[in-house]
Amino acid sequence: MSAIEERTRSAYRHGAAGLSSAEAARRLEADGPNALPVARRVRLWRRVLMQLRDPLVAVLLVAAALTIGTGDWTDAGVILLVIVVNTSVGVAQEVKAEQAIAALGTLTAPHARVVRDGQQRQIASAEVVVGDLLVLGEGEIVPADADLVEAAALLVDESALTGESVPVDKGAVPEIESDSASDPESDGSGWALSAGTVVVRGRGLAVVTATGTQSAMGRIAALMASGPVLTPLQRRLVGVGRALAIVAVVLCAVVLALGLARGQSVELMVVTAISLVVAAVPESLPAVVTLALALGARRMAGRQALVRRLPAVETLGSVTVLATDKTGTLTEGVMVARALWTPSGGAATISGTGYAPEGSITRGQLTLSAEHDADAADLLAAAAMCNDAILRPPDDGQNAAWSALGDPTEAALLAAARKFGVDVSMLAERHPRLAEVPFDSDRRRMTTVHALSGGAVRVICKGAPETVLRFPVLDEPRAVIDEALRRAEDYARDGLRVLAIAQSDRLSPDLTDPAQLEQSLRLSGLIGIMDPPRASAAATVAACRSAGIVPLLITGDHPATARVIAADLGILEPGTDVVDCRELSAMDQAAVRAARVFARAVPEQKLAIVEAHRSAGDVVAMTGDGVNDAPALRRADIGVAMGRRGTEVARQAADLVLADDELGTVVAAAEEGRRVYANIRRFLLYGLAGGSAEIAVMLVGPAVGLALPLLPSQILWINLLTHGLPGVALGSEPVDPDAMSRPPRPPAESVLGAGLWQRILRIGAVISAVTLGVALWGHATGRPWQSMAFFALGTTQLAVGLASRARPGTRSNPLLPIAILGALALQLAGLYLAPLRDLLGTQPLTAFELLMVGGLSILGYIALKLDRLIPSRSPAEPEPTRRHV
Repeated sequence: MSAIEERTRSAYRHGAAGLSSAEAARRLEADGPNALPVARRVRLWRRVLMQLRDPLVAVLLVAAALTIGTGDWTDAGVILLVIVVNTSVGVAQEVKAEQAIAALGTLTAPHARVVRDGQQRQIASAEVVVGDLLVLGEGEIVPADADLVEAAALLVDESALTGESVPVDKGAVPEIESDSASDPESDGSGWALSAGTVVVRGRGLAVVTATGTQSAMGRIAALMASGPVLTPLQRRLVGVGRALAIVAVVLCAVVLALGLARGQSVELMVVTAISLVVAAVPESLPAVVTLALALGARRMAGRQALVRRLPAVETLGSVTVLATDKTGTLTEGVMVARALWTPSGGAATISGTGYAPEGSITRGQLTLSAEHDADAADLLAAAAMCNDAILRPPDDGQNAAWSALGDPTEAALLAAARKFGVDVSMLAERHPRLAEVPFDSDRRRMTTVHALSGGAVRVICKGAPETVLRFPVLDEPRAVIDEALRRAEDYARDGLRVLAIAQSDRLSPDLTDPAQLEQSLRLSGLIGIMDPPRASAAATVAACRSAGIVPLLITGDHPATARVIAADLGILEPGTDVVDCRELSAMDQAAVRAARVFARAVPEQKLAIVEAHRSAGDVVAMTGDGVNDAPALRRADIGVAMGRRGTEVARQAADLVLADDELGTVVAAAEEGRRVYANIRRFLLYGLAGGSAEIAVMLVGPAVGLALPLLPSQILWINLLTHGLPGVALGSEPVDPDAMSRPPRPPAESVLGAGLWQRILRIGAVISAVTLGVALWGHATGRPWQSMAFFALGTTQLAVGLASRARPGTRSNPLLPIAILGALALQLAGLYLAPLRDLLGTQPLTAFELLMVGGLSILGYIALKLDRLIPSRSPAEPEPTRRHV
């Protein structure tokens, strides 16, 4: 016996009496409450430990311990402060991310109406059990998965789960003996209800078939159970941390061994080696990263993009694939009448968005009005009368725009009539409704009867073309019906949902006989409805392509609708077609990566599509607004949720929330991401070039006659000044004007890739050459050569920092020159203030010596400017090919 048959037999066994209280209590004890499991809270110490496991943080911890061992409390304090700040930020962001699964509970009804012991009761939704008989009404949230056993004009909004913008008509389970109930191919979608969906219209009785984790909401929660993945920036910094740790330990061990071999004291060389460890590690890197991400997040907030996890700021700059939902993301999320046709030959398009009365109806260049096209006015007036929706104007409360109550399709018809100038309220007063035949999923049409003067009535029928455009419903010539059917097919191919409207005036029909009412009607025309693309969507897709980002459309909507929207926006490429996910027995990885548009996708398939691209090395951004998008939002490298119409589940699962619901904001945020990543690489060039120069000076100095080029305290002082405020200020540099005209960097590329480590070595060689040259000149002339080397090393690094600016001038980032001037002043203080001279072991320089060293330090500025002219990649590393988009 099939599962559908078993559930259906159970429904009929319980009938209208529902379960007994005793049986319900037994099932609640056996199956557990109708609630999603609450994840075990992670202890604070474990969160902190996970943050400290980062290799770069581990290197900083070792460096802090070593600096404490040397008694350099200032440098140790700075390092420990950076560790504390970054750990605190990371823990806080993790706590916010864990709210995603908990937010699923907000979509389930807090109470449910059930029949127990033959009486209707209201109980907590957590107490609903399998077999309960649910009583459903308009506006109620379905508390659990259920099969309908009775339905009256029931319309259910499933967009949060399926992504389909049009509410679904639901009917009762057919009798057991019927072919549909026993057909193994039948999926029961016409009578099955899912937890978390909303009743838009009508009423029904349904028997619960699954609760808690076994429901549709529970299955989505299971998909979200996996933790968030590392962002590209985090993966790259992990690699940098490991490399720095190995290099620092090896080189400093070499310096220690060489010093001991030359007869230097063990204590001095140990302190020197510790100092070089600190110098080799750019301890300002976490601070630079945090500041750059924080500033990027603040700028994004100013552009209506709210960042929930700081690393997501940079991730947007790495994105190679942008997967987006359709409804409410690429489209307005509001059904709008877009076309109408009348048998007299009138064909018109309707402009305007939303439910507001602004807009027009045009035929070519001619604007139609009631006096120019009576047939169009008659068609729209009939559509407004055979209608149960209500339009609400803006108010001072939460409704800032026109909104609707009832079926979105009927609301679209009302809005079209208003745009045409039809006085809807006057129609209701003059022609009150006398009777109706409600819409149901079998008939697929609705009929209303309205009073006319003199005792006559007007019968209006509205429904799917295949149920209206036929005999005996219509009394029209065959040619008219055939033309209407052809036009309906054309509209459907254009992605429109088509409604046919017919009417007839009669003197004395039998208002209790639907068969008599729905026959011999006159065809008024067709109206095509759709959820139109956002005005900015096409420009956003074009901007993505210009930036080398591949756009994907993944929707639960119909393939024809997806094809039209994707073609209009430029997502569907020539030679490619829409993938109907219902026809995929398994997600073929190659086929998934080649496709650009996916229709009828369920949450599991959305997740699989994201995973297929991530496994191929792409960095995937996923946008969406529904519960069905939440698993993919969480699993993508960066999830982007709509802030206004998005569900709380989607917002909590996402890394970025768009406050204005505009997909174009993602492109602006991607620009900020590229800016952040460029600034991090800019700091790495500056910081690591200085660190490598310090190690090179300590290694090469003894070989050229300089026994100990720098004292440990001098190394730490230079490191503190150069990697402090100047390094952090580099994180505020403005974006490159051409950032969004280049393809994204290869996902597998290291943060030191694209020739950066070669540039670090070249600039480091210049800094060490200037320092050693100054020291050798001072040593040969009997000058205080060690102090000269100390000053040259610091000032040359600061000159490199000044040359690292993204744009010349001080207006774009005035913090950097100010920080460099401050560091230069402290470097001079190390030469001329007695307390600092005693601490650092320096001697004051003469004006001539100061001028000479300062002049040579400018070579660092010139070297970086010239280095920018060198291609960033060697012939062995060809420029990455732009992705075919």
